[in-house]
Amino acid sequence: MNGKSNVEEVAKIYSGIQAEICRSLEQADGKAFFREDRWEKENGYGITCVIDHGDAIEKGGVNFSFVNGAFTPQLENILGEKANSYSVTGISSIMHPVSPHLPIIHMNVRYFSLDNGTQWFGGGIDLTPHYIDVHEAGHFHRQLKQICDKYDTGFYPQFKQWADDYFFIPHRNETRGVGGIFFDRLKPNGSINFEQLLAFTMDISRAYPALYGSIAQGKKRKQYGASQKKWQELRRGRYVEFNLIYDRGTKFGFDSNGNAESILISLPATAAWEYKNEVPPGSAEYETLQLLRKNIDWIKFQ
Repeated sequence: MNGKSNVEEVAKIYSGIQAEICRSLEQADGKAFFREDRWEKENGYGITCVIDHGDAIEKGGVNFSFVNGAFTPQLENILGEKANSYSVTGISSIMHPVSPHLPIIHMNVRYFSLDNGTQWFGGGIDLTPHYIDVHEAGHFHRQLKQICDKYDTGFYPQFKQWADDYFFIPHRNETRGVGGIFFDRLKPNGSINFEQLLAFTMDISRAYPALYGSIAQGKKRKQYGASQKKWQELRRGRYVEFNLIYDRGTKFGFDSNGNAESILISLPATAAWEYKNEVPPGSAEYETLQLLRKNIDWIKFQ
């Protein structure tokens, strides 16, 4: 692949990885199976895979899409580019768990190509616990650093900071969770080529179900009560706020005439909002709120 006319080839690779992710997550859940919805629109096509009512996963989706079309003024504002047309392919996924002891996890990778010759990779992976387990967060970040270091030792610190800044809810002054990595406009240069960048996104995609599977196996049987379930619903509400107000993928999806059902699959089945909810100091809920901050070195937690 030469990086100039390979969007369709990348799409083939990503659609294959989507299938791998679904099979891995089914094994991790142990009960539910994905159902597949293939869709086509005048500007592209995609495969939306949905899982629900599982042993570990209450609701989740793994989306693949390949779309192209005219470069509208809305897209120009979002991407800060001038072009006549675009093509983009990618995978996006999110899992909302049954248990409040299990975290929400999100991953996406994408490849953009504009007719002005500009092309890049973007994506990321992050973890949003309802109750933050610092050791779990540490393991998650160490695994991401290992993937990043394989390609460039500068990737992890840069992309970790980017995730801290991106997955942030300004009106709440809190991070969405414990972060992860986030990157955009990643282009070949003198130190890394197109094939390596593609491989980097593939490694992230394949690590995603493995990371979540290991967490699920360790915690999905842990007992919880009504108060913990209520807290989970409130934290899901924060997730909804971010996705509908700040998430650029959601905005791009609608502005590019994407499949609305696939875009909104990122939302949980249920969520809650409570006016001025307060938690007692010293509680597990209070401790989680104290950790929803940028610039925490999660790797130090063994």
